[in-house]
Amino acid sequence: MTKTIPEKIPDIAASHRLTFPEDEARLPWLSLLLDAYAVIDKGIAIAISREKRKQKKRLACSEKCDTCCRANTDIPVYPLELAGIAWYATEKMTQPLRDCLQQQLSSQAANPPCPFLIDNICVVYPVRPIACRQYIVFGRPCADNEDPYYTRREDLLTPLQDFTNKAIFIMLPFYGISNEADRQKAIKTRFIHAKVQNIFSCNWKSLAEKMSSFDVGNRKD
Repeated sequence: MTKTIPEKIPDIAASHRLTFPEDEARLPWLSLLLDAYAVIDKGIAIAISREKRKQKKRLACSEKCDTCCRANTDIPVYPLELAGIAWYATEKMTQPLRDCLQQQLSSQAANPPCPFLIDNICVVYPVRPIACRQYIVFGRPCADNEDPYYTRREDLLTPLQDFTNKAIFIMLPFYGISNEADRQKAIKTRFIHAKVQNIFSCNWKSLAEKMSSFDVGNRKD
């Protein structure tokens, strides 16, 4: 019988895992999220390397490319990821991007571009969702408003399932599933997928209000 979670995932160098010691001590769920993202990023790096080496594929994605942020109409995001985005936007973002983001979230639209895209940059990039991290395109760069998932799916990176499962396994205690056997079962039954939301359907105006309240509470008179 094949195990859902591999016994051994290649070690992750500390430099590949974001750390916020004070915040992680205060917010235990944050360590789960950052650990999971480290596993996902490791899996992506390995998958890209394999595609380049074995399939001779050329990476189309480049720095500051924002086509997927503008073209994709469905960006899946999980509750733990939403908590991470809210935390980062509220407590870690600085001016002038902070004001820009608050204004953008306050007038959000339920369609692309992504509400966190400002001046061609993802302003929550360190805590961007798994879906964004794994959306890697090979071959030619995307055309304006092209979503390769529909136009040339063969050019999209196929994530390594072992790493995705391991990341979800790490995240499950956030959802009240801590026992190892129960976590294994949750992976097999795709429990977490029932909780996914489209980033465009989320109420980001409430996050703008939360950011404003945080600013008022931390204002130095």
